[in-house]
Amino acid sequence: MKTDKSIQEKKDKMANILFKIDAIKFGVFKLTSGKASPYYIDLRVIPSFPDAFREICDFYAEYITNQIGLKNFDRIAGVPIAGIPFASQIAYNLKKPFLYVRKGIKLHGRERRVEGILVSGDKVLLIDDLATTGLTLKKAAEAVRAEGGVVTDAVAFLDREEGGKQLLKKSEIRLHALLKISEIANTLYEIGAIDQESRKTILKQVKKQ
Repeated sequence: MKTDKSIQEKKDKMANILFKIDAIKFGVFKLTSGKASPYYIDLRVIPSFPDAFREICDFYAEYITNQIGLKNFDRIAGVPIAGIPFASQIAYNLKKPFLYVRKGIKLHGRERRVEGILVSGDKVLLIDDLATTGLTLKKAAEAVRAEGGVVTDAVAFLDREEGGKQLLKKSEIRLHALLKISEIANTLYEIGAIDQESRKTILKQVKKQ
């Protein structure tokens, strides 16, 4: 069983990785949700760094095994687009069948939004890179449910803590996050990677629970 200290050390290491690969940027950005943000987390760059990608996917797999349990889901589905490379590797690591959700309905062939073998009643674990408002994960869950899949849990590497957990709860989905943005901000501030102003910039965006 992992101790709180070893889990915290792992989280600190993940925050360090994000900083080293320049995944955190400050400025004015428009997010997928349409919201404006004074900072941006670009997790799409992670697969371009094989060592970082492997460590992060291993952390996902370890978390899923310990916190959710491999017997509690049948298949893993990647959320478009950034969640798909992570989900593919995690499914391989955990020896689980892999699916992915399309952004829109395919207008030819089977006209499905979920690619892969999905049998009605299958429990599907959703994987995404990050959660902000939760809307992307909610839409992915609706697509899987429409094709007979059962969705009760979703895992994101990072929760920006801007209401995603609460939105998904209303759809009866538990959001599990390996890291929270507040944890990353505090860790990077403590090691001197960002200054107090940058830390405040991030924490101001966190929605009070």
